[in-house]
Amino acid sequence: METPADRARGLGWPARPAAAAVHSRKRDPPMAKRILISDKMSSEGLANFKGQEDYEILYEPEITMEQLAERIGEFDALVIRSRSRVTRETLKNPGKLKIIGRAGAGVDNVDVEAATERGIIVMNTPGGNTISTAEHTISMMLSLARRIPYADKTMKDGAWAKSGIMGVELFGKTLGILGLGKIGREVATRMRAFGMNVMVFDPFVTHEVAEKLGVELSDVDTICERADMITVHAPLNSETRGLIGAERLAKMKPTALVVNCARGGIIDEEALYAALKDKKIAGAALDVYTQEPLPGDNKLRELANVVLTPHLAASTTEAQEKVAADIAVQIFEALGEGMIRNAVNVPTVDGKTYQVMRPVIDLAERLGKFISQFVKPTVKQLEISYSGTATEYPSGPLTTAIVKGFLESNISESVNHVNALYLAKQLGIKISETRESETGDVYSGLVTIKTTSDSGEVNSISGTLYQGRFPRLVIVNDKRIDAVPEGEIIVLENRDVPGIIGSVGTLLGQHGINIAAMNWGRVRPGGDALTVINVDQPVTPEVLQALLALPQVVEARHIVI
Repeated sequence: METPADRARGLGWPARPAAAAVHSRKRDPPMAKRILISDKMSSEGLANFKGQEDYEILYEPEITMEQLAERIGEFDALVIRSRSRVTRETLKNPGKLKIIGRAGAGVDNVDVEAATERGIIVMNTPGGNTISTAEHTISMMLSLARRIPYADKTMKDGAWAKSGIMGVELFGKTLGILGLGKIGREVATRMRAFGMNVMVFDPFVTHEVAEKLGVELSDVDTICERADMITVHAPLNSETRGLIGAERLAKMKPTALVVNCARGGIIDEEALYAALKDKKIAGAALDVYTQEPLPGDNKLRELANVVLTPHLAASTTEAQEKVAADIAVQIFEALGEGMIRNAVNVPTVDGKTYQVMRPVIDLAERLGKFISQFVKPTVKQLEISYSGTATEYPSGPLTTAIVKGFLESNISESVNHVNALYLAKQLGIKISETRESETGDVYSGLVTIKTTSDSGEVNSISGTLYQGRFPRLVIVNDKRIDAVPEGEIIVLENRDVPGIIGSVGTLLGQHGINIAAMNWGRVRPGGDALTVINVDQPVTPEVLQALLALPQVVEARHIVI
């Protein structure tokens, strides 16, 4: 049975206590709202929190995590940077806590799921460190190209090694950018001013956007072959982990330079070390690492042709002051006016409506995630339609959930229900909605997404809720199935011939992959078919290649939801 606390949590706020009994005595004045800042912040940053009536600000940058867990319930809002870790255990007794504000973009030090369960808003300040990170990237490029750190070391060692230190110019060279989000765009703009030719890989940037920015769209392999310098500006996920490995490093010019100020793990560090040591590439500059802090005995520290910095990209006075100012404004707006911006876990509907809509919002986001991994070409248009019972809900939160799911594993920015539509517009993706009272189908309600790529390729999927709450994928490009959009999924496009299901099952068994569910659909007997397989183990590229080698398999895709 739904309780008042459950309904309150749908609003993203802790439940209010039951109304106190009315007494004849005079009411006490309202208590000041309390805000705890638990990480170090400059005096300029702290100044943003001062001068507000009805607020009590406590600055305790040395508070231990044990003390934070004990006292967190005393505060209406908590402001953190990267030191404080807000875990499920920290939130065990949340008391009156309503907001966790991260003065920065990443919220990996916050258990967002635990906060959501307790009705606590988690908000961040995306974009506050864009310029800082872009400038650090360019500093790394210049340091690497002109060997400045090495030259500095020789001077401080008492040498004059002028004849032995030769750099390269950036003018006229080709820069490859992997990921054209906010930071990637800033780097592209600035390096074009250096006279560089800029090639870009980003699956969600259209040719129209690329043309406006004056960059050339390409693929990763071509960039590795042609670029003189490559910089990474992508999120770390299953698609980008190891994006630059031994095979792609081998494709690069021996004079190539590589920079990573995005996320550790996108470049395979073992393969990079080998390429640098054997002079297969000329140099690398890294600000992020698979393990941080970087261990003192890490082999990369031994090399003279690598520039290393300790995750400094966002460490500028201006960036830290900007994120402090942004989070202060957001918290005061939320506590004082109920206006919520840059929240990573709050849908844009009231609590009661959200509780009713939760299953269909979940379905919408899953469908967005599915089709983003199903389609290959650059998508320039999303046509979303709601029919039947799906039209009973406000379409705004559903469309936002679809776009959030579609974008979040493919771009470097933190995507949430607040900024998803804005980011899609920035990427040149057109979003349209239609609503029809009838589905014209056997299903009582359908959510349908149709994508159109740069090349004109069209794909479409439809989903519904089974028994009003369980998400199902029911149509993929006119082929009817009944699949659960969850977990590790293999999608095969195959010919409808006898024995195909058996051969696929046997192959997966040989690779130690257990089939949880298998669904298939076709338009007509003997024609093209689609097979959707839910599996219990991770799917490697080797498994996909083995599936593609089967005679009747035309295409094999790996999707994770």
